[in-house]
Amino acid sequence: MPRVTRGFKARRRRKKILKMASGYVGGRHRLFKTATEAVDRALSYAYRDRRTKKRDFRRLWIARISAAAKMNGISYSKLMGGLKKADIELDRKVLSNMAILDPNAFAELVKVASA
Repeated sequence: MPRVTRGFKARRRRKKILKMASGYVGGRHRLFKTATEAVDRALSYAYRDRRTKKRDFRRLWIARISAAAKMNGISYSKLMGGLKKADIELDRKVLSNMAILDPNAFAELVKVASA
């Protein structure tokens, strides 16, 4: 019986995996089996870390806003509560950028929130 090499579909599948593994070191970018293992692990890490990134950035923004609020003599929770009562709907990303790039405008927001 002649050996079956599976044709173009298998080649296309293997090439896809090896292309994703380009840049990996050693046999991980050359051998299909090890490349498959490495790519599967990398894809699962990428999926997980896309979600982790959102958490990490939110924590960073809150830390920045908190530090800027303390410099203006108010706590983070009081600032956020005051902004909510004053119907100022700025998200934490914008507030943290404002605290860094435009401290005067942030100080005005603190005055509005504390009033």
